[in-house]
Amino acid sequence: MKTGRDIPQTNLTKARIMSTIIERINKEQMRDDLPDFRPGDNVKVHIRIFEGNKERVQIFQGVVIKRKRGTMDASYTVRKISHGVGVEKTFAYHNPRIEKVELVTRGRVRRSRLYYLRNRTGKAARIRERGLPR
Repeated sequence: MKTGRDIPQTNLTKARIMSTIIERINKEQMRDDLPDFRPGDNVKVHIRIFEGNKERVQIFQGVVIKRKRGTMDASYTVRKISHGVGVEKTFAYHNPRIEKVELVTRGRVRRSRLYYLRNRTGKAARIRERGLPR
């Protein structure tokens, strides 16, 4: 009777074994507690900030202008206006430093990338509201 040692392993089978191991590790680190949000939605991102030996939670509230889907490389970009200057932050979707993401309002947009908001200020940068989730 042949055992596992008798069967020669090719590079292809080693690659499959490695990919399944990596997939398992990624699944353990993935988050499923974040709400379903899309570009155009207004969100509050609660992120843990470490300053020296202290830790605090900082809230970044703005409009989601981009969402990159995927497994571990998923990310989203949030834009806000702070003291007249546009500020954008890109967050990794499965980042352990993100404490929670609150959905404030849902926006009604017809694009998946809202880069045109960078050139607009004030009332021109408004997004129609879709209503809160049920």
